[in-house]
Amino acid sequence: MNYTLNILSAPYSNQSSDTAYQFAKAVLARGHSIYRVFLFGEGVYNANHLTCSPQDETNKFQRWSDLAHEFDIDLVVCVASALKRGILDQTESTRADLNQYSTIPPFDISGLGQLYDAIAHSDRVVSFGR
Repeated sequence: MNYTLNILSAPYSNQSSDTAYQFAKAVLARGHSIYRVFLFGEGVYNANHLTCSPQDETNKFQRWSDLAHEFDIDLVVCVASALKRGILDQTESTRADLNQYSTIPPFDISGLGQLYDAIAHSDRVVSFGR
């Protein structure tokens, strides 16, 4: 079965992001695949590579990155949600005439069309958060 995960909550605001990650690992362990993880609304904060986790906590940006690299998962950040919250990749930073950016690959900033594409190519879409 092919899944898409839609994450709507920031990584430190509640349990939703952690639950999504654990769900992703469980799905993959059972031999299923994840077509795309789409970060929307507050969920875009999961793509912020400038977040510094305390030493005794998990680096949530890094664990999504590692999972994406290991299983070739597409991590997409909604451009409208990201820009409003200061989550920019190098391209968007240049476009806005800024000299900093807060997300890097494997996270890609793109539009809602990527979510629609994922819905069309997945057997199940599971949303986490609100």
